[in-house]
Amino acid sequence: MASDPFETLLNLEDQFYQSGYAQGEADGHKAGLLEGRSLGLEKGFQKFVESSRLHGKAIVWANRLPILRPSKEKLELPTLPSNARLEKNVTMLFGLTEPESLSTENTDEAVNDFDDRLKRAQGKAKIIEKAVGEETKEHVGEAVGSGKGRIADVEIFTETL
Repeated sequence: MASDPFETLLNLEDQFYQSGYAQGEADGHKAGLLEGRSLGLEKGFQKFVESSRLHGKAIVWANRLPILRPSKEKLELPTLPSNARLEKNVTMLFGLTEPESLSTENTDEAVNDFDDRLKRAQGKAKIIEKAVGEETKEHVGEAVGSGKGRIADVEIFTETL
């Protein structure tokens, strides 16, 4: 029996579907890699900024500890209370956020280690902030976001001029 001369025409829709699916899958794979890399860089940057912020706080707190400051030297930063637990927490925070010891590899183990250290460092920073009576980042953000504080006062002042 002879094949139907319209068979290729009737299967044209299926051919276009298969061709479009293959092209879409290839384009999606390429776009997914680009979006994934972009998102990974963004999230990695955010995590490292937070780690660096905490490391900076650890350096300042460490330099305010009484055991590290000579009594004759006059510094503008107030000295922290002499407290063994506070000293231990500041030292631990410094160690957790030390950039030289943080891995920037893109492996599951390295990322999990970084995330774990960052979470522990954030906890240590909160403990230290409470011990020294300093305002946390969240409180500062709430004051600025709610219109309270210096930024709102400046805006009101400029509007009255």
